[in-house]
Amino acid sequence: MKYDYLVVGSGLYGAVFAHEAKKKGKSCLVIDKRPHIGGNIYCESIEGINVHKYGAHIFHTSNKKVWDYINQFAEFNNYINSPVAIYKNELYNLPFNMNTFSKMWNIKTPQEAKEMIAKQVAETGITEPKNLEEQGLSLVGKDVFEKLVKGYTEKQWGRACKDLPAFIIKRLPVRFTFDNNYFNDRYQGIPIGGYTKIIEKMLDGIEVKTD
Repeated sequence: MKYDYLVVGSGLYGAVFAHEAKKKGKSCLVIDKRPHIGGNIYCESIEGINVHKYGAHIFHTSNKKVWDYINQFAEFNNYINSPVAIYKNELYNLPFNMNTFSKMWNIKTPQEAKEMIAKQVAETGITEPKNLEEQGLSLVGKDVFEKLVKGYTEKQWGRACKDLPAFIIKRLPVRFTFDNNYFNDRYQGIPIGGYTKIIEKMLDGIEVKTD
């Protein structure tokens, strides 16, 4: 059997390509080393819940053309990603925003937050950070770094921030608005029914070989 295209990987990229090629009359063989289609967005149903096997995936874009395209294959819920961090039994909004700063310092305005961060950064006296801890302190000051960056980073890397290179953190997103939305994109959500159904629809009528 001969095909116009061999597509390696049945994730979103490969599935979209195969789907569009088929619409133009081309034949595709899609192969995947995993035992299922979907790549990293594969969802498996566990007791009626769509579990993202390889970590949570939230679809977000500001491109209306992209949003309209993906909505051909699924209806999306109105999920807004607004994570919170727990530090010593207190909850703080992420990314760091005015809700975070208001709770942390009992302030109300962006100007107060900017002044507090600038004051704490100046107090560090760090001009050339030698490690990740000094880098974090020089970017956001003591309170934000110790409550919201240090523990998470050390857990992620399995070592102290002082033992990590400064370049790991280039910047820390700080927002001076009362908006808890993690993404700035206009369109956002998770497909009702899971991502696997989207891939199944895209690959309908296309030969696929897993494993």
